[in-house]
Amino acid sequence: MAFSLVTSAEQSVSSLPVLLVVRGGMTVGMTGQQEDPMSVFSDAEIEYLASQRLGRLATVGHDGMPHVVPVAFRYNPDADTIDIGGHDFAKRKKFRDVKRTGMAALVVDDVLPPWQPRAVEVRGEASTLDTGGKAIMEGFDDPIIRISPRRIVSWGLEDGFQARSIG
Repeated sequence: MAFSLVTSAEQSVSSLPVLLVVRGGMTVGMTGQQEDPMSVFSDAEIEYLASQRLGRLATVGHDGMPHVVPVAFRYNPDADTIDIGGHDFAKRKKFRDVKRTGMAALVVDDVLPPWQPRAVEVRGEASTLDTGGKAIMEGFDDPIIRISPRRIVSWGLEDGFQARSIG
């Protein structure tokens, strides 16, 4: 798209392109007002995440050792995050690790026959919240881990290999 300066009074302002700036997953027009939210995830990634129920959460223990466990999760479109929950969740090592470090990663993957691996990896800032577990699955405890993406890598989806940093 080419941009040009308005050089004559006859040119209409409405014919000029609108400049949008992306900040924190939201588009901000020239007026500074927030418009419809735009996800940091691609449509293919959101569709894939919605089709899966189990992911693998990676955290780091107090001794520096990695800890990887299968977890239930959901893509949260309102916060544009990944929310993770379970049973007795606030008592688990993964919950304590995130509370201490503020970081986590989640990989959701599968393989279609004969051999088509697909995956979405989300790395980011993680926090523990007191509510949200019931939105993941009825019967889960309220506390959750929420990952705000800072790096997303995906492959095997309809939009091919994707890797990008956010923020």
